[in-house]
Amino acid sequence: MMNSKTMLHDFVRRLTLRDDPDEIQGIAYQVFEHLFHLSRTEMLMGKEIIPTAAEEDRLAEIVTRLNRHEPIQYVLGEAYFFGRKFAVSSAVLIPRPETEELVQAILHHSLPGEPDSLSILDIGTGSGCIATTLALELRPAKVYATDVSPAALQVATQNANTLQASVSFLPHNILTEPLPFTNLSAVVSNPPYITTREQAAMHANVLDYEPHLALFVPDDDPLLFYRAIAARAFPALVSKGLLAVEINEQYAAAVEEAFRAAGFSNMKTVRDIPGKDRIVMAVKP
Repeated sequence: MMNSKTMLHDFVRRLTLRDDPDEIQGIAYQVFEHLFHLSRTEMLMGKEIIPTAAEEDRLAEIVTRLNRHEPIQYVLGEAYFFGRKFAVSSAVLIPRPETEELVQAILHHSLPGEPDSLSILDIGTGSGCIATTLALELRPAKVYATDVSPAALQVATQNANTLQASVSFLPHNILTEPLPFTNLSAVVSNPPYITTREQAAMHANVLDYEPHLALFVPDDDPLLFYRAIAARAFPALVSKGLLAVEINEQYAAAVEEAFRAAGFSNMKTVRDIPGKDRIVMAVKP
């Protein structure tokens, strides 16, 4: 028998991360909740447990990976989004709070049509967190999701199946292929939007582990994906259909102008909780 509180303190001591102590403690709680199925209360009370040899080996592996600055979500293979657990791997971006705000913005928007006739497309779905959440929150809307990465589509399909969300997934390259959809009520996307020059200011846990395909755009063409999304979404949307995207805070005005040039109107930029321009919404007239 081992005291879980003592084990937790030992685990924290083995971590060499330079993060805030509270953040490191939070990571430790996550690991022990995941590995030993303990609540924080049980850990604080020092519940006695009997770790198996496999669990002790896994704990050692977790320490090693965390000390290499691998994100805890990849180490544990899971992340939370909109209160639900999603599987993640290095093939997909880790779901982030600002993307939850994108989903909230869509849920608060009055989409054209009755609930049972709504159809929504998520472009560049990654883990499927946006598409799966919208499918669950807007039942019985039809939800479609695309990605250029077969590995990402595999993760997204797994998540939709696990959470019992009805989402249709298909491979698609928004830069080179027209959308095989018509009469959509909404198009949503969190496309690559970090310029290459911004890499210098990024943390190693993002730069070294998250998929660059889903992160970066060329310095000389930061709106590459937004122009393609707008051009292909416009003919696929119904009148009063919504286009909503997550953006690089530096390019809100430029994204709005790109959407205006594609024929959209009613442009609106929404700031995230920290106060940065993070979402652009537009409507097809």
